[in-house]
Amino acid sequence: MVVFFDPSQMTARLSLEEAVSTPDGQGGATVTWTEIAAMWARIEPVSFSLTERAGAEIGTVTHRIWLRFRDGVSAGQRLRKGARLFAVKLVQDPDETGRYLTCLCEEGAA
Repeated sequence: MVVFFDPSQMTARLSLEEAVSTPDGQGGATVTWTEIAAMWARIEPVSFSLTERAGAEIGTVTHRIWLRFRDGVSAGQRLRKGARLFAVKLVQDPDETGRYLTCLCEEGAA
């Protein structure tokens, strides 16, 4: 079944970033994030949950982010909109036509 999606709803400019590990010389590594693409997207809030860790409440917000189809988008990367960070947890082609990707993301978890 073909999913109808209006591309004019892609009003958020996002950067796709990938983690790069550099050895620190002491057996560990320093992780930095490098921008690999910039794209227009639609951000849809999906859910919000509260959990308690070490006596503090921590909120998790998940989003569905629509992108035009492109190779190389995968879980473990992140999307950035200014200071907002979206950790990519799952990537799928919603109707398998190669037109769009949907990414299930957690905000602030990157």
